[in-house]
Amino acid sequence: MQGISEGVVESRAVRVLRRPALQFFIRMVTMCGMTSEIKGLNDLDLIQPPAALAPITARTEALRFDMASEPRTGALLRALAASKPGGRLLEMGTGTGVATAWILDGMDARATLTSVDVNPEHQQAAHDFLGNDSRLTLVLEDGIEFLLSQPAASYDFVFADALPGKFEGLEECLKVVRPGGFYIIDDIIPQAKWPAGHAEKVPRLVNQLAGDERFVLLPLNWATGILVAVKR
Repeated sequence: MQGISEGVVESRAVRVLRRPALQFFIRMVTMCGMTSEIKGLNDLDLIQPPAALAPITARTEALRFDMASEPRTGALLRALAASKPGGRLLEMGTGTGVATAWILDGMDARATLTSVDVNPEHQQAAHDFLGNDSRLTLVLEDGIEFLLSQPAASYDFVFADALPGKFEGLEECLKVVRPGGFYIIDDIIPQAKWPAGHAEKVPRLVNQLAGDERFVLLPLNWATGILVAVKR
């Protein structure tokens, strides 16, 4: 009787388990199919660039400026900017305004962006194509001097895309980030265009940020390598 009872119990258990197992199998097949489709997509197919980007890119190429942010970096910056409605945003290194255009495209009408650069020819491109946006202030000044003049905890978002605020004056830049604010850097994956000595600077910078208890770190294998640090 005991064997029969156990068999009955076992058969019932099999029947009970069979339905969830079948459901799980169907979900897995569906997910595999979805994953297969997703792998066939190009990331950039899902990214609509800002309207101002095309003329800025043309000017950038004419100037032979090869340090502009790539579209995946811009897409991430735009998304992070969108998370700061009414925020104060800072870009260290305007360049020709490529990343500037992406950041502005994510901002709401109440947010403001200050973008700092020391090269007038490069920044003029940003002025020509983005200068009519009242949310944007372009500052032609040495980055360290600019940071030293800023109050502590005054920005909700800082994209450090130049030597000042990244490899120079890091502490001055981190001080201006508000609690809950972002400090963002890119180009942390080795690249052929890196100048001599740059490869040694990047791991030191990343390790320094990783050991800074004021920030929560998110390294991303995305675009040229991005690190997002959120201030506690």
